[in-house]
Amino acid sequence: MGDGEKGKKILVERCAQCHTIGKGGKHRTGPDLCTTWGEETLMECLQNPKKHIPGTKMIFADIKKTEERLNLIAYLKRATKDNSWPLPYLLQNKNVS
Repeated sequence: MGDGEKGKKILVERCAQCHTIGKGGKHRTGPDLCTTWGEETLMECLQNPKKHIPGTKMIFADIKKTEERLNLIAYLKRATKDNSWPLPYLLQNKNVS
């Protein structure tokens, strides 16, 4: 699954400058992470944002390690108390880096 505490640190260090989290969160430079993305899409986008969002001006490069992406998503789920995201994609692909 993922470690939400480690995910919180990733959010603060890499995401919070440009993104909010939570239902109805206002967009900053980037969109609200929880209401805009599904779990599978977020997993792919965090791995390669320039491929997933062509033309983006986002300075964020990526999160290459699957474990770090899982940790971030675990924190987002906990922070928003949204347990409705589908888990099969992550469970089937947890060894993908």
